[in-house]
Amino acid sequence: MKINQQPSYLTTSNPTLSQTTTSLSRRTFLGTAAGVVGAASLGLVGAGALAPSAAGAAQAPNRRKEMHLGMLTAPVTGLTLDEVLDMAKRCHVSALEVISGPGNRQIDPMNFTQADADSVNQKLAERGLEISALSDYVDAAAPGKTEEVQTVAKKVVDAAGLLGVPTICMITGLPHSGMSRIAMIKQVIPKIFRPIVDHAKDKGIQVAIENWFATCLQGIDTFDCLLETIPDPNFGLNYDPSHLVHQELDITIPVTRFSKRIFHTHAKDCLIDVPRRNFVGILGGGWWRYVIPGFGDIKWGDYISELRGVGYRGVLSIEHEDDTFGPEAGFAHGAHYLGQFC
Repeated sequence: MKINQQPSYLTTSNPTLSQTTTSLSRRTFLGTAAGVVGAASLGLVGAGALAPSAAGAAQAPNRRKEMHLGMLTAPVTGLTLDEVLDMAKRCHVSALEVISGPGNRQIDPMNFTQADADSVNQKLAERGLEISALSDYVDAAAPGKTEEVQTVAKKVVDAAGLLGVPTICMITGLPHSGMSRIAMIKQVIPKIFRPIVDHAKDKGIQVAIENWFATCLQGIDTFDCLLETIPDPNFGLNYDPSHLVHQELDITIPVTRFSKRIFHTHAKDCLIDVPRRNFVGILGGGWWRYVIPGFGDIKWGDYISELRGVGYRGVLSIEHEDDTFGPEAGFAHGAHYLGQFC
């Protein structure tokens, strides 16, 4: 895996809980540079939120103080930043969670300067848009890649600081063979993330980890373990409720339990085919898939009400992994549906 390669996108829609290795084809770390999971609270995310660095704050657009809609740029990494910003406007989306890594066409953090940041913020201001987060969704726990992962992540933090973007998003990475998720979180993950979190703290940036079920964050017990193991107030969650649905977990528990450390959220739905599940069993395949919000089983009105109830005023970043829609159509449908609640 090259560090600038993001997991491939929309290749398999029905991984099973018992086939973690097979399920990785959805976000494979061996595929193309198309992005994946994947925030930042654009407004105020409770007491744990940090202010952007001084340099970036001067350049940043005004932050909205209500929950609003965004989009993760994973399925459109082949487009230029201008093309993606124009798409966001057409889809009535106000914020972008931008996949950022070496060689990315939209934001390449490796040699990113203040002049680059000023140019990006000018483009945003012209369209009335914001960047909610820069995201670096590589396998942070890949053996032998720790130094490389840390180097790139620090560059993403630096770019976020220049832009006035308050959060970067990452994943913990995949569990190592022979290690439980809890053991990974206690023994491996801190060594990887400590330098990143410290660097981000110095820059006034939050690090938000997405709970993709194939990584070390699966059950809510693993959320507990991660946030207890790395208790820093600038280290928290990019919470995606869809990963809990097919595990039959209560998606509202993390909202209340970790309210002060939810910095960003993904808006992705999950559709359960109950008759097929009853026929093949939970260890079988093809009984669930990720879909655009409004086409699955999440009650978004109730969920968003829970977020509001704990003080979350950040972005709902639409993560498009629904292969029944093209990129723009999926974002447009998702924004139209979620707009009634925001």
